[in-house]
Amino acid sequence: MAQGKEQDVLDKLADKVSALGDTAEKEKALKEHLEESSKRIMEEREALLKQLEGTRGKSTEFEDRLKSIGNAKAELEKSVVAANDKLTSEEEKTAETQKAKKRVEQECDGLKKNVQELDLSLKKAEAEKQSKENMIRSLQEEMSQQEASLAKIAKERKQQEEIHKKMSEEIKAEEERNGSAKALRAKLQQSLESIENEMEQQKRVRADSEKAKRKMEGEFRIAQETIEEITKQRADAENSLKRKEADLYAISVRLEDQQAATGKLQRQLKDNEARIRELEAEVENERQARERAERAKQELQQEIDDVTEQCDQQARATTSQIENNKKKDAELAKLRRDYDGLTLNFENQTGSLKKKGSDAVAELTEQIDLVSKLKNKADKERAQLQRQVEDANNVLDEEAKQRVEHERRAKQFEGQLMELRLKSEEQLRQIQDLSSAKNRLQAENSEITHAYEELDAQISQVNRLKSTFTTQLEEAKRHAAEEMREKQSLNILSKNLQHEVEQLRDSLEEEIAGKSDLLRQLSRAQAEAQQWKSRFESEALVGADEMDDLRRKQLGQIQELQADLDAATVRLGALDKTRSRLQSEAESARTEAEMLAHTISQLEKKQAAFDKIVDEWRRKADDLQNELDAAQREARNQANEANRLRSNQDQLSEQVEGLRRENKALAQEIREMQDQLSEGGRSVFELLKSQKRLEAEKEELQHALDEAEAALEAEESKVLRAQVEVQQIRAEIEKRVQEKEEEFENTRKNHQRLMENMQASLEAETKSKADLLRAKKKLEADISELEIALDHANRANEDAQKNIRRYLEQIKEIQQQIGEEQRRRDEFRENLINAEKKLSTTKGEHDELVGLVDNLQRVKKQLESDLNELQIQNNELRADNATLQSAKSKLDAELSLLRADYSEASAEVSTAEDRSKRASFEAAKISEELKNQQDRSNQVDRHRKNLEYQVKEMQIKIDEAEQAALKGGAKIVAKLEQRLKAIESEFEGEQRRHGDAAKNLSKTDRKAREFQFQVEEERKNYEKLCDLVEKLQAKVKVQRRLIDEAEESANLNLQKYRQVQLALDAAEERCDTAEHSLNKMRSRSRGVTKSSTVA
Repeated sequence: MAQGKEQDVLDKLADKVSALGDTAEKEKALKEHLEESSKRIMEEREALLKQLEGTRGKSTEFEDRLKSIGNAKAELEKSVVAANDKLTSEEEKTAETQKAKKRVEQECDGLKKNVQELDLSLKKAEAEKQSKENMIRSLQEEMSQQEASLAKIAKERKQQEEIHKKMSEEIKAEEERNGSAKALRAKLQQSLESIENEMEQQKRVRADSEKAKRKMEGEFRIAQETIEEITKQRADAENSLKRKEADLYAISVRLEDQQAATGKLQRQLKDNEARIRELEAEVENERQARERAERAKQELQQEIDDVTEQCDQQARATTSQIENNKKKDAELAKLRRDYDGLTLNFENQTGSLKKKGSDAVAELTEQIDLVSKLKNKADKERAQLQRQVEDANNVLDEEAKQRVEHERRAKQFEGQLMELRLKSEEQLRQIQDLSSAKNRLQAENSEITHAYEELDAQISQVNRLKSTFTTQLEEAKRHAAEEMREKQSLNILSKNLQHEVEQLRDSLEEEIAGKSDLLRQLSRAQAEAQQWKSRFESEALVGADEMDDLRRKQLGQIQELQADLDAATVRLGALDKTRSRLQSEAESARTEAEMLAHTISQLEKKQAAFDKIVDEWRRKADDLQNELDAAQREARNQANEANRLRSNQDQLSEQVEGLRRENKALAQEIREMQDQLSEGGRSVFELLKSQKRLEAEKEELQHALDEAEAALEAEESKVLRAQVEVQQIRAEIEKRVQEKEEEFENTRKNHQRLMENMQASLEAETKSKADLLRAKKKLEADISELEIALDHANRANEDAQKNIRRYLEQIKEIQQQIGEEQRRRDEFRENLINAEKKLSTTKGEHDELVGLVDNLQRVKKQLESDLNELQIQNNELRADNATLQSAKSKLDAELSLLRADYSEASAEVSTAEDRSKRASFEAAKISEELKNQQDRSNQVDRHRKNLEYQVKEMQIKIDEAEQAALKGGAKIVAKLEQRLKAIESEFEGEQRRHGDAAKNLSKTDRKAREFQFQVEEERKNYEKLCDLVEKLQAKVKVQRRLIDEAEESANLNLQKYRQVQLALDAAEERCDTAEHSLNKMRSRSRGVTKSSTVA
């Protein structure tokens, strides 16, 4: 559209130039005609002089006639001189018109150049706009790609978290299984020790146990070696991580280089904007030149008669102007070359930036691929570990079944019961500790929920502020729309003023037409003079009276014409004054409109700044909402964990009660077994063997008791140390939690103070906005007054000028207010920056709190693992109870067999019943003494002396009862020996299997440790990926800021382009006015020529 308008303007200017050429040619023809007429008059004068010289010798009458003719000639000469003077004045005016024409041509050429320059600048601006749009699109595409990559990374992160959770659960399950296996192993060892008390081959068992210890020590050394290898692998992994960090630093350096390149591009854009400003200044100069041209037009109207003489000078001026045009064309060509070079540099830089961005994206994709490969490796190794663990579990289950089958004759359950009671008491203590920890966690959870509720309140306040900002933005938009309406009304007023100016031009054209009529009358008078000359020539003599009458008529006509000319010139001057006055008023109205447009643009900028602030608060609110959601999730998880702990506690209490019942049942079974043993002690052979066994067992038990006491003391010291360390850790954690809570409260108070300051600043901002609204209302009232003043502009020009001055003063005051508003806005920005810094510090403290929460979670996990171990121990106790029940059933079967044997031998051993009762009573005493030996290691010697005394008595009694019970007890002894042999063979097989199970357990422990190390490596890689994601998000934010700045610069360029378009429209209107004035001048000149031809 703009190019079409400019082409129309150029066509109009070309038409005007051609019309001016036509008028100049016509004026040249007039000049030639006047010169020819003057030559004819001179020739006629010379002829008359010759005739007068020839007729000197005639009569006096002829002399009188000659005198009259001389007088007439003098008068004619005077008229000729006057005509020559008029011709010279007309020639000067024609020369001046030629000069004006050349000036107009020069101005047209200048306008053409300006239009071309504006076209070039517009093309440049459009090209820059397109390049910026391409840049913005590319950046948006990169942002979309980065967002997609971030979404992928987030998905992978979630997947890894799920995998991590699964792996942690599997590890917990494996630990539980390992704990159960260890508990089974301990129980098996206890059962083995109880079986060894009954058997003769305890020494072999001890040798085997020592071999197993040596194997365990060897395996421990192997585990230490594997740990050293793992530490080496960890060091290698840390080195690889350092390398990756160096690569990331190189990528960040590249990104900084890219940002520097973008800064250079922005500087070049600023230089281009400065160039555009210079061009705008040139456009303003052109405006001033056009105003000068309008003044020259006024001079042209006064100096139309002097055009003819200065045509030659104008031709020279046109040649010089052509040379100047060539120079300007050369300068334009240079500018175009510079612009092409800048565009090429810009394209090269953008291409390099795109390449760098693509390289960075490729590197990031490679890193993501490496992470995915590591994850796949971890998944494979996890699957292998799961298979191995399942195999180990299967082996352990088989071994447990076999051990349950082999543990038939378990004796001395009282020691196991005591150990179980001790364990149950320890479990109760642990349960109490866990309940206290749970209560503490619940209290911490309640505090965290209270803090999150406070955060919710702060978020609601932020939302309220956001709503107030949105309402203020809507009000600002309404004000902008109202100001646009006012601008449109001012444009309408300017158009009305232009219409009035056109009416004045019409009146000027009418005056010029009147002047042309006067010139026609002049030409008529000249024609009459020529007619009189012709008559004079035809008649050769004219009367003096007639000549006087003619002269008087001519003088009267000349005076009338001069008076009319003077009146026309006075009218033209008045019209010029009114036109200049109206033009000044129109220019003042335009300046006011431009000032209002400037204020509107500033308000739009303020609106954009408020939009940015609102977006930042929205982002902050979203971040706070996300943090609140995460905290709520953690609270829910903690509540679920507390419920789970309660359920586990209930289960443990139920298990303890079941164990107590089972202990009672076992005690009853033990009593029954003791009765059976007392019955089985009838045989003398067995009593002798039991005597030997008891002596050997007594020594071994004493040694074992010493070792057990030492082990118990060591374990007790370890437990005390662990309890002290746990108490210290708890105290430190509580202190840290209290300190962090105090810091969090301080930060919350500071944040509240900041929010109050922000609210105060917002109130000040609302007050300033209210002041602006008042000023706007004042402006609206002033604009209405301006409209009234413009409607009555022709009647009251002085009042309008006063109003204009008043408006200018008000505009200055408004500008001062706007400056104050900008200062307040800067202060508000500084407050926002300080608030953001404080928020960053609070975020850091929040991160520290999150770290402390993680530590608490770790402690909680440790407690959970302890609970799991307790559950495992309870499960083991249940398994032991099941084994005991199976052993009880087997013992019942054996008891039934023994009872059958006893019924067979009862007839033979009826005589020895009294002695067997005594022996059973003494055996019960011996069992009670053995219990006392297990509980009281200090009284072992006394029990030993009592046992020796009792053994001597038993030997006497056995010798007495041996002869009576040989026949009946031989069969029972043979059966018992066979069963002992079978049990010994089963025990040896069980020992072999136990060794194999221990080896498998060591292998699984080693693999579990390797798996834990891999899990830690994956967690570190995951943390690094999170850091990468955060860095990429920061880069995305920087790119968004760059895009916003580019959009702002594009908006500024568009505003400048609009201003240039407005200037072009004003120039077109002025050209139209110049065309109208030229047409009027042409019509007047045509009227003058017609009047001269008619005369």
